[in-house]
Amino acid sequence: MKRQLLITLAAICCMTAVAQEQKGITFSGSIQSDWLVPQNDEATGAVKTDDLLTNTYVDLQLQSSHVDAGARLEYLEHPLPGFENDFKGWGVPHFWVKGRLGCAELTAGTFYEQFGSGFILRTYEERSLGIDNSILGGRLVIKPLKGLTLKALSGKQRHYWKWDGGLVSGLDGEVALDEWISSLQQHNTRLTLGASWVNKYEKDEDIFADPTHRYNLPKFVNAWDVRANLNKGPWSMLVEYAHKTQDPSFDNGYNYHSGQVAMISTSYSQRGLSLLLQAKRSENMSFRSKRNMLGTSLFINHLPAFTLDHTYALAALYPYATQLATGEWAYQAEVGYNIPRKTALGGKYGMNVKLNYSYVRAIDSQWLKWGDDTYYQDLNVQLTRRMTRDTKLSLMYMNQRYNQEVIEGHGDMIHSNIFVADAMFQLARHTKLRTELQYLTTRQDQHDWAYALAELSLAPRWMFTISDLWNCGETNTHYYQGLVTCTLGSHRLQVGYGRTRAGYNCSGGVCRYVPATKGFSLSYNYNF
Repeated sequence: MKRQLLITLAAICCMTAVAQEQKGITFSGSIQSDWLVPQNDEATGAVKTDDLLTNTYVDLQLQSSHVDAGARLEYLEHPLPGFENDFKGWGVPHFWVKGRLGCAELTAGTFYEQFGSGFILRTYEERSLGIDNSILGGRLVIKPLKGLTLKALSGKQRHYWKWDGGLVSGLDGEVALDEWISSLQQHNTRLTLGASWVNKYEKDEDIFADPTHRYNLPKFVNAWDVRANLNKGPWSMLVEYAHKTQDPSFDNGYNYHSGQVAMISTSYSQRGLSLLLQAKRSENMSFRSKRNMLGTSLFINHLPAFTLDHTYALAALYPYATQLATGEWAYQAEVGYNIPRKTALGGKYGMNVKLNYSYVRAIDSQWLKWGDDTYYQDLNVQLTRRMTRDTKLSLMYMNQRYNQEVIEGHGDMIHSNIFVADAMFQLARHTKLRTELQYLTTRQDQHDWAYALAELSLAPRWMFTISDLWNCGETNTHYYQGLVTCTLGSHRLQVGYGRTRAGYNCSGGVCRYVPATKGFSLSYNYNF
């Protein structure tokens, strides 16, 4: 790994020198470095270590008219809490060269790709969750005709500092029929059809159902996907179906049932009004390149959660994780409306109202029937109104049901009510103050929580933030934070001190457990 690092850095230095001399060549990159000086804390269970902890990433890219290249250095020799069992180490796990000639584009090295909605293939990076399932291999993209895109790829997925999963290969094609049929364009209609195929090859291994019976594991697992996306004026509709052949794994208890997922998503967006309706049924769609893995690693596919990604602290306290192995029925409906200005409800400046409802339920053996258990339910309403020229107020109420036993493996159904008030004050031309007050009430788990935040922004350079997350229902523990952020050109530096609670960090239905921390923190970001 260290030899690879030196070779890669030397190549990047050479590319930089060439880029400075050649016209039409661009050299760019970014640095992200997060640090923590940990301290012991009996109240939260945070543990002090002898080392200064850091997750540091350096991305470098060279772009020209025909050839692009890039690499990423990652330094996690003493990683932040939650990463020590997986990403501990350092090196250059991401490196690639991309060439373009005519209608073809060829990538060699590591890359990210998604077919359709990701039901059978989605490789991506989400650093906050510790996810990086990039593929090391080759990818070919061809656009032989206007509106037609063909893709072919093959390689092995990243597994932290190794590539030890099975071989993943795939084909994808999409055609925009409106590029070929003039009548569709004349009627402001866009129609795209797509189809994908993904194959996983993995060697057989000795896994026993009992001391005398060994599983007969398939070496090849195939998955295919078909979809249609229709857009006409303010309306949009996406229909997609995917199927996976027998794939016995640790996730599904080594059963030999096939997997499938079907989805329909319809939206409407017109000035002042928006609508969203979604439904999805998935079953046995955990798809990894290594059958006996746990956690969030080596997933080939991704099933998005049909739940709202909340940004408020207490609304996100119990986030939902998609149940890939057992399957689920998932529904989401949302309506947004701008009440006009100078009306009784809208007032002088108007008001925005948004209502969102999410519901996730267990499946039954009969395809169209529900199972017995409710996994998650979220009903929330948000009101945003400018009270004066310099004051803006947002209010939210949320009613939530969270099946902790299904999602986390312990506990019961948690019923909670959450109230949020978010106010923004324009104190001066370059000075804003934003405040939040939140309250969560429940009789289950750790009972009631309260949260307060004040954020002073002195544009364009400074921001000062203080917050406190308080468990006022059971433990009487305060999770306080103080942050100072400075932005200077392309540089952003943030220093802080405080506590964070142990819990699940989620994004798009994928969750990762993060332990409690306490101490001084520093974050630096730079783009060039």
